[in-house]
Amino acid sequence: MAEGSSSAPLPVRLLVAIALSAALGPLNSTMVAVALPEMARTLPADSGALRQALVTSYLLTNIVLQSPGGKLGDRLGHRKALGLGQLLLAAGAALAYLWPVLPALTAARIVMAAGGAIMAPSAMALLRTELPPEVRGRAFGAFGAVMGIAAGTGPTVGAQLVAHFGWTSIFLVNVPVLLVSAALAHAGTSPPQAGAVVGPALPAPRRPRFDLLGSVLLGASLVGLVLGLEHTHLRWAAALGVLGFVPFVLWERRAADPVIDFSLFRLRAFVGGSLIIALQNFAMYATIFELPQVAGRLFAVGPRDVGNTLLTLMGTMVVVSLVAGRASDSFGPRAVTLSGCVLALSGMALLATRPLGAMTDAIPALVMLGAGMGLSSAPSQAAAMGDVPREKSGMAAGLTSTMRYVGGVAGLTVLGLVLTDRPENEVVMQEHVTAMTVFCVALVLTIGCAFLLPRRTAASASAAHAR
Repeated sequence: MAEGSSSAPLPVRLLVAIALSAALGPLNSTMVAVALPEMARTLPADSGALRQALVTSYLLTNIVLQSPGGKLGDRLGHRKALGLGQLLLAAGAALAYLWPVLPALTAARIVMAAGGAIMAPSAMALLRTELPPEVRGRAFGAFGAVMGIAAGTGPTVGAQLVAHFGWTSIFLVNVPVLLVSAALAHAGTSPPQAGAVVGPALPAPRRPRFDLLGSVLLGASLVGLVLGLEHTHLRWAAALGVLGFVPFVLWERRAADPVIDFSLFRLRAFVGGSLIIALQNFAMYATIFELPQVAGRLFAVGPRDVGNTLLTLMGTMVVVSLVAGRASDSFGPRAVTLSGCVLALSGMALLATRPLGAMTDAIPALVMLGAGMGLSSAPSQAAAMGDVPREKSGMAAGLTSTMRYVGGVAGLTVLGLVLTDRPENEVVMQEHVTAMTVFCVALVLTIGCAFLLPRRTAASASAAHAR
């Protein structure tokens, strides 16, 4: 499909395939959490060891391979890369189901994460390359809604699967979803029929080489950084990770086909949108983890009550994401994103200043926070990808995905530095206010980043002229 060809039909099958594939990443991240206690009863390992083997390994692999996975899509083609990611995720899921012992499960989770790390940037790149500009905002809004629904329903889906079919079923469920997604993704991509008239042969475009050394240097730096941020006794690893970025940058500046092209950071919209993604994930994921801990120390509430309260955040975010995409197509990404950033900051400020006498007291603030993030997420992602050259779409998508994960890990690190185990209510509330204040600062920064986004796209300019 030619870029900007608004008269061409939308590839509905491909969009459904992208949605199904994209949903499996957050679904697999959250389903396994509810299965860990049952796994600990049948495997020779406690929940802590299982968390390190199955959750941390999954997270690290995702962080390390997002950017290389995006670059691989630019090299192979984004549909082929999506298919490769689907194959890897299906293979890992089948291995976990058929061989449910800890070493095999760890290897399977790493393979699944590798597949997801290739699929995620390929999916975003396909939205950028296959859709005309005037509908990209809506597409990214639907994409964000699907991701939110998958993350929010993951624990419920996982609990039902474990209860009725055993914990291995959380892996097997991936296979039929991937088969349907793969069939839809490649439907309608048949080769030319025999005897068809074709034009003169054109030289094939040069395929970018895969930057293996750059990928290794980036991966080593990110692993050190993440491990050092997550574990206080590994702060030296974080220092080595930061230092490791020096040879990575030096190599990338001279590499013919780098895994990260630093010229992307000359694009205002890409920088602004990517920073908004990172900063909002810094605040949101830490808040999701912080509130249950605070509630457990302040109130006698169970996991179900906390989960129901947090659903107001995710539910509002999902619903508003669908509206935000259409609004961005009509009014431009800057105005919609800026409104969302201000609303999210207001919700976080309310969360920091309103006394918590019960868990339900957080609901108004969570609704505002979810609405603000839902309003700003889709326009900022669409704007970040909008000015990226087509041939670098996978690389750009991988980089934004990496920033999303790193932002989430950084937020959890700040949370670990702030929270203690002291039971006094005054101490608990002071720690809560401190954490929320830090997250408010992050959301203030998103407001500044919103001004880097374009006022209008071609689509929103047309809509404004029509009005």
